[in-house]
Amino acid sequence: MTDESKRLAIVAMYAGLRVTDVCDGMDAAGLQDVGLMAADIRPLWRDVEGFAHRIYGFAHTVRFLPTNRRAPSMTVDEFETWRNEWYEKLADAPRKSEIRPYDVIVIDGGEIPDCGFIGSHNTLDWIDAGAAGAVTNGGCRDTDEIIRQKVPVYSRYIRHGIRPGRVELGGINERINCGGAMVRPGDFIAADGDGVVVVPIEVAEKVAGFARRTQDGDKTVRRSLYDKLGLPHDFTVR
Repeated sequence: MTDESKRLAIVAMYAGLRVTDVCDGMDAAGLQDVGLMAADIRPLWRDVEGFAHRIYGFAHTVRFLPTNRRAPSMTVDEFETWRNEWYEKLADAPRKSEIRPYDVIVIDGGEIPDCGFIGSHNTLDWIDAGAAGAVTNGGCRDTDEIIRQKVPVYSRYIRHGIRPGRVELGGINERINCGGAMVRPGDFIAADGDGVVVVPIEVAEKVAGFARRTQDGDKTVRRSLYDKLGLPHDFTVR
């Protein structure tokens, strides 16, 4: 089995699972309270009809640091040149050419107060490269457009500023801390309305197996309750 086919197989194991199911699977693997991101990292939007806000994929990590540089006074034209050079030389990540199908962009924004690491433009670029969505302990901006575009984004804050003059790239595809959870490149990310969980890739298949068993049992019980209450079956109990 190739690496790409194995990645696809793992994604299929998790498809449709809830974060709560995955957390139960982590318990079964002896990893209670491991990998669960802070509760204030939440989905920017939620789709209650088809759960399109859910994310399943592999961590592609990025770490940013607060800059110690300041911009000089500039004309508008000079500002555009300076801004573009900052992005290219100091804050170019994640790089579209390095994104693989089913990557989840996970950004450690540190404690930088007003920077939108995730925006309406770069999220579409990431999705175009095959990414499944994005998660950050920092901020996102252009949120009206992101919601309309239906790009799955999980963030701690809504922020306003751009990267130039505020942050510099600290590292790409290294271990990071996001919401109190260690995230390593290639770890499995599951996210839904209950939050975000990071599954160490070494136990991803074991966790998925128990999580699926948990969900199947839940569906059986809830189907019977739907019938007793006269509720039509929906996809969450089928």
